[in-house]
Amino acid sequence: MVQVRETRPQTESGELDVREWITRLQETVTISSKNVELLIQAYELAKELEVIEGDKVIGWGKGYTTLNAGLDMVEMLASLQLDAKSLVAGLLYRSVREGKATQVKIEADFGRNVSHLIDGVRQMAAISRLSNHSGEAVFGQQSQEQSENVRRMLVAMVDDVRVALIKLAERTCAMRAIKNANLEKRQRVAREVSEIYAPLAHRLGIGQIKWELEDLSFRYLRPYDYKYIAKLLDERRLDRQEYIEQVTELVHNKLTDENIASDVSGRVKHIYSIWRKMRRKNIGFSEVYDIRAVRILVGSERECYAVLGIVHALWRNIPMEFDDYIANPKENGYRSLHTAVHGPNGRVLEVQIRTHSMHEEAEFGVCAHWVYKDAEKGEGEASYESKITWLRQVLEWHEEVGGTPWDDHLGQTVEQDRIYLFTPDGHVIDLPENATPVDFAFRIHSDVGLKCRGAKVNGRIVPLNHPLKTADQIEILTGKRESPSRDWLNPGLGYVTTSRARARLYHWFKLLDRDQNIADGRAMLDKEFKRLTVKELDYDELVAALSLKTLDDLYAAVGMADMSVERVLNTVQKLSSDTQPEQPVISIVGKATTDGSADVFIDGVGGLLSQVAQCCSPVPGDSIIGFITQGRGVSIHRHDCANIIQHQAKEPDRIITVNWADAPSQLYSATILISAFDRHGLLRDITMLLDREKINVSAMHTLSNKEENTVEMALTIEIPDFGALSRVFSKISQLPNITSVSRKQ
Repeated sequence: MVQVRETRPQTESGELDVREWITRLQETVTISSKNVELLIQAYELAKELEVIEGDKVIGWGKGYTTLNAGLDMVEMLASLQLDAKSLVAGLLYRSVREGKATQVKIEADFGRNVSHLIDGVRQMAAISRLSNHSGEAVFGQQSQEQSENVRRMLVAMVDDVRVALIKLAERTCAMRAIKNANLEKRQRVAREVSEIYAPLAHRLGIGQIKWELEDLSFRYLRPYDYKYIAKLLDERRLDRQEYIEQVTELVHNKLTDENIASDVSGRVKHIYSIWRKMRRKNIGFSEVYDIRAVRILVGSERECYAVLGIVHALWRNIPMEFDDYIANPKENGYRSLHTAVHGPNGRVLEVQIRTHSMHEEAEFGVCAHWVYKDAEKGEGEASYESKITWLRQVLEWHEEVGGTPWDDHLGQTVEQDRIYLFTPDGHVIDLPENATPVDFAFRIHSDVGLKCRGAKVNGRIVPLNHPLKTADQIEILTGKRESPSRDWLNPGLGYVTTSRARARLYHWFKLLDRDQNIADGRAMLDKEFKRLTVKELDYDELVAALSLKTLDDLYAAVGMADMSVERVLNTVQKLSSDTQPEQPVISIVGKATTDGSADVFIDGVGGLLSQVAQCCSPVPGDSIIGFITQGRGVSIHRHDCANIIQHQAKEPDRIITVNWADAPSQLYSATILISAFDRHGLLRDITMLLDREKINVSAMHTLSNKEENTVEMALTIEIPDFGALSRVFSKISQLPNITSVSRKQ
């Protein structure tokens, strides 16, 4: 028999009366009749899994099972007014986490949405387990900064705010349940919650979760301090309660006399907040002014300031204890007026004044904005992208630092497009988006970068130019006598994206002796000249064009990375063009002229005569379409032109797609030869690479040798210069099975 809490409705047999339970949930959250049945189905599955797999205790406390955890999470998520899919995901999450159910089954029974939510929460759990909580400095970062990196990484992973909310609910339920667990378990979970999840709740502006997580963590991590403050609060509880009742009645009556509708109540400051203020300001318990507090809720922002004037007229305010978070909201969106006054009998009293909507945001934070409604449109998905954009703005604000003025934050910026990566020990490192293992190695230490010879990402060997993504775990493989490759500085190969790694590589190559740099530079240029079939080059002219004195100076500059190979190649092309210019290929961009006005370039009609139709006279910016005429080339019309509509109906095969384009650049034709061991997908990989580089292919010929399993390819491509051709060669060379790439002589 499944044991349920006494506070939940039960059947005569002692099991949960699930329909009555859901009816109670509907007092706080809207659940459609269709989703009621979905939630019942989820409950029946969770209960069935308990019977089949056994009442598996999940380590939260004696007798605490996955079903207990699921029911607790649903109740918390309902209080946050999340949608029905989130409730189902919360109910089943621990069953999946403990291996009782699979993601495949969840998706089959409850849909992709629920499965995606559960998978997202599982990823967050995996990341937090790997995070560092030892307190020592890591790569110059203190534990606090490491925890901040973990929080930012979690943010970067979450593409649906409900995932973060379900995880917060799960951690809150865990903190409530572990009171009977052993000391090591309590402190480990409490440390994780205090460093990662309580600050995350703060960023989301969910006050009720943040406060509970902070107090419970404080209770387990500093039990003596917790009990000391709790005892002081308890000793004065009756006195404080009587005093607060007197003040609230007085304030309410005064506001009623002023015709201001209000809700006035007492507020209890949570224990961790009291302790933190005592430590920050180095004061005693009696000097914490806001232990006695009153909260006043009114209808409008204007009434907030009116009430502030009335409160200050009633009692003398304490200087430097006033905060206007309405005019200057906190980073997580919190808004309210805070003031401290000498109340009745001279006792210090804090007063918070806010509107009802401000109070809802303070308690529920992002949940107050993120309301999924069960509707035909897919539970609020129509505004999904705008909500995600808003959420990321909230999450990427700096976390509020106690006592730091708001003005201090105005000059600070959050670096965008960062990824967060793990070392094998679980430390977190942040790098720019698209960073590579080489960037990661230099971020750890310059020596690691210089001796890097390989990398593992999530346990798998990857190329050193492999783009990393958030939550990857990176292991750098080093050798005792390894040295960096000059290819790492080739921008076309994508080995290095950070300025730190690039600068360190430049410095290392400069330290090599001149003879070594000359030899390396000569080898690099000879290799490029050979595969680009550069012949009869006047080296003296090249050296002069590059403002150098001798050929050795050129080789040394290339060898020590002071001058890029691409710059040399572009200079070579310019010198060659001055004497023997290559014939440009026909531009892939056509040109049309409209009554003597400036040229209009139209993409997609290269090699064809084109003209702007006089019937609709499209101008750049209009949506256009082309019609192949008889003898007059392509006629360019607006999409809504009556004539083109008739042509589309009668002669659809003469309609072509065209677009406005910029003025064409001069392109040169080059035939490249590729030798490779044949494999499935080789041609596809090459053409996709050229497409990504925006290189047009005008001709292609391939010849396979079945006996030797080799293939020879000849591709005629259109390129702007030698530098672009060199980059294409370098990238094609990196593809698997490629043995050589060169230009046809």
